Amino acid sequence: MAAPDGKALFMSNCASCHNPFKEATGPALQNMDKSFPNKEWGYKWVHNSSAVIASGDATAVAIYNKFNKTTMTSFPQFSNEEIDAIFKYLDEVKPPTTGPALTPGGGESAPAETNGWLYTVITLSLLVLVIILWRANQGLKRAANEKDNVTNEKEIPLYRSKLVIAIVAILIFIMSGYWLVNGAINEGRMQNYQPLQPIFYSHKVHAGINQINCLYCHAGAEKSRQAMIPSPNICMNCHKQINSYSGDHPLVTAEGKTINGTEQIQLLYKYAGWDPVKKDYNRDAKGNILATPIQWIKIHNLPDHVYFNHSQHVKVGQVQCQRCHGNIEEMDEVYQFAPLSMGWCINCHRQTDVQFTNNKYYSIFEKYHEELKSGKRVGVTEADMGGTECQKCHY
Repeated sequence: MAAPDGKALFMSNCASCHNPFKEATGPALQNMDKSFPNKEWGYKWVHNSSAVIASGDATAVAIYNKFNKTTMTSFPQFSNEEIDAIFKYLDEVKPPTTGPALTPGGGESAPAETNGWLYTVITLSLLVLVIILWRANQGLKRAANEKDNVTNEKEIPLYRSKLVIAIVAILIFIMSGYWLVNGAINEGRMQNYQPLQPIFYSHKVHAGINQINCLYCHAGAEKSRQAMIPSPNICMNCHKQINSYSGDHPLVTAEGKTINGTEQIQLLYKYAGWDPVKKDYNRDAKGNILATPIQWIKIHNLPDHVYFNHSQHVKVGQVQCQRCHGNIEEMDEVYQFAPLSMGWCINCHRQTDVQFTNNKYYSIFEKYHEELKSGKRVGVTEADMGGTECQKCHY
């Protein structure tokens, strides 16, 4: 049996509230196990911290009171070996380093040089040489004809040649038709649309490096038609404690502008109405939090006459977020990855096998279940269940 992966367990279960090196929603966890009364106490704390606090244990009550009486999520499913693996990873992990990489000589590493410009110059030079040689050959041919008393044909400029004019006219007609048809087909589509958002939010840092599950912020994707844009209080669940950016990954815009991550966190505080000095929200006389909604710009837009349900795809169909949104965990600034056209959606319905077996949503399709069991078919697509009918998306 393979040994438990402490890093994977920590990132998927603990990282949303804990940081190995500094306090977050909960305490810094590096060497935290060494402060426990004993190993068995640590197992009980992870399995059910509420029970340990309720027992009146002094260490448990002190931790509970220090962190604003926030009760840690219980993890009864963890074995003692998995808990040991998590703490072993936490005790051995090294803090992130910041700053540019240095060369052995002490200076910053220089970007790798490429020879693309040299190939371009050589190609253009050879093209100019071909034109010169062709013109020289034409001149020598005319001179030879004059010497031999051979009449030279009168040169007709290319722009007056009937053949050239006919070819150019046909090409213009074809290209104009292609441009008009393609423009009409793509009218209203926004593939690669990447607007400037009010706060620079890196999905690569959050969903990629820190492995925060998409559904933590976009909870509606599994439960309703809309995926839901998270409100500032969801961000503040972590950023009440995480008030600076110290990651290795540099934050850079699509235009190449370097972003100060700590300044973006402070900008979040202004929207959320959070005072990082008092560590409390700013309130008016009635106790209402003085927050301002973040005016996020919607990126993925479908026409009003198109019905799309996130839960039907994410929960029922088991479609991964990346299928429509691309490798979101690798994007600093999100852009529209897919065309989201009708043809694109229909092709997906025709080609993609749905999560059909062990799925109660599809239990009524007895014929397909029998065919799968007997081997008459190897999979079921949405098109098999009416996914290409007009009424499926337009009603």
